[in-house]
Amino acid sequence: TFPEYERVIPRGNDKKLVVPRKDFADAVKRVAAISSERSRPVKLSLGTNHLRVSAASPDQGEAQEDLEGDDVAYTSGALEIGFQARYLSDITDLVEDKLEFLFADGAAPTIVRDASRPEALFVLMPMRV
Repeated sequence: TFPEYERVIPRGNDKKLVVPRKDFADAVKRVAAISSERSRPVKLSLGTNHLRVSAASPDQGEAQEDLEGDDVAYTSGALEIGFQARYLSDITDLVEDKLEFLFADGAAPTIVRDASRPEALFVLMPMRV
């Protein structure tokens, strides 16, 4: 028998961000490059139709990149959440066109989907940034 994997998929994640895969992947790669830490933490700061991807390092300083406009869809309240850059990059490598993030808050697990393939589902644990 298979384990009950549905139990680890969060419910109630009602804050939705849709962003182009390539733009997001490029932004994560660029800002994560300044981090000397092994985990390469990246912070996502969300506002209405706006996403800021940022990272900071005591040795290298700070980097940030803003994604906004018609391609970024987010209409919930402001939210900040951190993830390991490697996990974000791994997921973007598997998505075809647009990423769909479903958040509950800045500390809860996040669902990431391929907007063109709803059967492709990833659960991503946040980290403190």
